[in-house]
This record gives sequence, structure tokens and C-alpha cells, in this order.
Amino acid sequence: MRILYSHRIHVHDGQSLHVEELITGLLQEGHDVHVVGPGFYHEAGFGGRSSKVALLRRLLPGALGELAEIIYNVPAYLRLRRACRTFQPELIYERYSLYFLAGRRLARRRRIPYFLEVNAPVAIERAHYTGMRLRPLARRLERLVWHSADRVIVITNVLAAMIAAAGIPPERIGVIPNAAVAQRFLPRPWRPEQMLPRPLVIGFAGFVRAAHGLDAVIRGMADHPEYRALRLLVIGDGPGRGALEQLAASLGIAGRVRFTGLVEPERLPDLINDLDIALLPRVVPYASPLTMFDYMAASRAIVAPDQPNIREILTHEQTALLFDPAREDTLWEAVARLVADPALRVSLGLAARAELDRSNLTWRGNAGRVAAMYRELVANGFGGDHRKQVSRALPGPARGQAPGP
Repeated sequence: MRILYSHRIHVHDGQSLHVEELITGLLQEGHDVHVVGPGFYHEAGFGGRSSKVALLRRLLPGALGELAEIIYNVPAYLRLRRACRTFQPELIYERYSLYFLAGRRLARRRRIPYFLEVNAPVAIERAHYTGMRLRPLARRLERLVWHSADRVIVITNVLAAMIAAAGIPPERIGVIPNAAVAQRFLPRPWRPEQMLPRPLVIGFAGFVRAAHGLDAVIRGMADHPEYRALRLLVIGDGPGRGALEQLAASLGIAGRVRFTGLVEPERLPDLINDLDIALLPRVVPYASPLTMFDYMAASRAIVAPDQPNIREILTHEQTALLFDPAREDTLWEAVARLVADPALRVSLGLAARAELDRSNLTWRGNAGRVAAMYRELVANGFGGDHRKQVSRALPGPARGQAPGP
């Protein structure tokens, strides 16, 4: 299958890893993929962002910046149209971005199947975290794009329900959770020195921001004298790092907390393998955390919040210990169980890896799921008739829950 992959990403971070790993999976499955994205995407190294985009955001704050995002559709569409003429795709696959309409327009004009990957209710998310000036327009355009897609691919059933609440028929919504590259996490051979007494390492891997709840972990380490032997390893970087370092210093435990800073993807497996207990202290209710699948691939004992999107993947007492996110002490109750029970740490970790393998929660597996959706669409007689309805009256404002704090 010839797939025209469209995106508007300009930052090399978790979302770019998602894009690149899925494309690699599609190539491994034998598909021909042509990627069309911003020309400045390749200017930034891992963890960086385009200097041109940063400059534009400084010069065009507020509504002007949002209008610039809409105007960007003009050059984006022209690039996609040129690629379509030469590549002749059988499928347009687009990673959704707010105000990004180019793929939708091209698919409608050329009558090519159009798959839209939605990883978050972006209009709600941006309004919550960064603010928006053109909120009614953003919500309307978001629903317009969702309605135009032949398949809306989301990462959790929770997000699928939010998309359906916007009026998208459930039969056009497919759920494909995030994944890992399992072969990067090879089992470590047992070593005699592992039996020697040593401080246990709890930790987190991912983008470091306040919403992930690492402040509660650091306070818990300081508040519980029985955890004096624990060490915290924070793998990654982000805007929340400075405040967390200051917090650890103010509580007198800076020597027990290590921040790696930005980590190249090839270094990540070794660092995650250093964790005895892998933490997901806080997760937004519709997310499918990339780091959760890496923890599973590394056979780590996982402590995560007991909420619907997490239960789609992990099972309490079988592949993880799940705690009540409304009660902070329950996270530490789970940690205490794992500190005291090495056999439980091993069994949970092995079961998590077995579940990853059994369910094929890999990027190549996800590529196969995308291809299966395409075959089903074609077998059912792709005609795009639903698109005729999109330009008519759209439903009222989408119902859905705002992201967590």
C-alpha cells in the first residue's frame, strides 16, 4: 500500500518518536510511505524545536499566532498536492494538529481514503494548558476535521468516547494504543552482585512537567523515614525539572534524586533497566503513556493510577500495582509492597512483558492494525459519502472532559 503520511510537527520529542516509530513499522510491514511535513522539522535535533517557529510565536502572540497556523495550510496543501501527483497514494494518513486542514482538503478533492490519528482533544488541551483566543473557531474546525475522516484512530477507549460525543459514528473510530519497540529491551543476564544489599531505585521516564505528579513523589520520599534508602531516577527533561530540583534541595534529599536531563532514544532502555520500580504518578484521563509501554518492554514492576485508560492495558496485581489517584498515600502503599517483596517485583515485570508480547503492543503491530482498517474500509466499499454531510450543520460543541491538572 502507498501511504502519504502528513504531519505538522516541529518539535523532536515524544510525538515525533510516535510518528517515526509508526512509519518504521509501516515500512517493516512492506508498505511504501511518503512523509510530508514542515520543512523546518529536520532543523531541530532531538529535544529541540525549530528556531523559525519559536521566532514566529514570539512575534505573533495570541490570536495572530493562531491565524498564522490557519494560513500555514496554504503551503502545506501545496506540498501535499505535489506529493500526491507524483506518489499516487492509496491512503492519506495524518497525525492531527489543531487548525491543520490540508490533508482533509486533499483527500476530499482526490477522493482518497483519509485516516486521522488523534492523540488528544487538542482544542480542550490547549485551552487548558496554554490558552486560546479563537476557541469557538478552534472547536468548530476540530470537529470538521474529525467528521471528514474515514477513520479516526485514537489511543484509548476513553478518547474514543470523547470523539464519539462530538458526533462521530462509533464505526468510524478505531482504537490503537501506543506501543514500544520490544526488541530494544533485551533481558539482562543475572549477575551475582545483584544479590548484594543496595539502595532500590524508583523512577520515571518521560517529559518532565508539573502535570506528571513527580512533586508528590519527592515529598513522599522526604516525609516517610522508612524510604530513606530509596533513590529516585528521573529520566528525561522538561519545563518542570527546575522546580523539582529546587523542591528536592529544600527537603534535604537532593543527593537521593538524580535527573538525567535529555536522553537520546538509544540510551533509554539501559536507563529504564536501572529502575527497580517504574512510576506513573499521574496520567491525564485519555492518555496512552508511551513510557508505560517501555516499562512493560523492560519487564519493570509498574506502579500506576487506577483509572480507565490505564486499565485498558494494565491489570492490578497481575501486570502492575494500581493505586487510587484520589488518595496520595496509596501510591506509597504500592511502593512499600514492592520494596518489601522482590519476588513480586520480578513477577509483575515478567507478566507485563508477557502481556506486551501477547497483545503485540509494538509499533509494527500497530502498523498492521492500520493496514487492517484500510482493508476493511475498501472491502466495505469506500465511497466517502459521509463527507457530503460535513459541510452541512455540524453538531454543537463537543462534550468531553478537560485534561487533568
